Amino acid sequence: MSEVKLAVLGGSGAGKSALAVRFLTRRFIGEYASNAECIYTKHLSLDGRQIHLEIYDPCSQPQRGKLSLTDELHWADGFIIVYDISDRASFAFAKALLYRIRESHIGACKKMLESAVFLVGNKQDLCHMREVGWDEGQKLAMDNKCQFCELSAAEHYQEVVAMFTKVLRNVTSNFKVKEKRRPSGSKSMAKLINNVFGKRRKSV
Repeated sequence: MSEVKLAVLGGSGAGKSALAVRFLTRRFIGEYASNAECIYTKHLSLDGRQIHLEIYDPCSQPQRGKLSLTDELHWADGFIIVYDISDRASFAFAKALLYRIRESHIGACKKMLESAVFLVGNKQDLCHMREVGWDEGQKLAMDNKCQFCELSAAEHYQEVVAMFTKVLRNVTSNFKVKEKRRPSGSKSMAKLINNVFGKRRKSV
């Protein structure tokens, strides 16, 4: 069985948690304050291949510019960067996240060569309040050599599944034999699909 680790990142209110839970449970949970990091796990079959999936949803960063991604960059096989199309500040945060990932890719983190990065413009159902154009998202993705889509976690379940499936295909197609392990105690984390597991993140 292949093990795939994805990190879903984004600013507060972008809907990253809702996106992950929508994919895992089909349910839309709406917005809530994420004050703890969570790991969701799920077993699934992709193209006849059994996959043990772990999705990491970190605590939303309360202060812009404080991007502590060291653990995520070394742990994740792929990244989903989420912003809210009706909130330009969340788009700026996504841009900063992509820059941080690209910076690591250019640097010593060879693992990034095998990682898939997907930029997602969420809350397409709020088009009437749009602050970020589709073309802006597309350009940001092209500049950072990653994939892009817009969707609504609230309304587009099938599109959410299609996006995650595409990320998983990209990751598994680049897999090497060696599997990576999370630096801090992944073994002790309970399996969660319908429940949110919270663990206070220690600052280093």
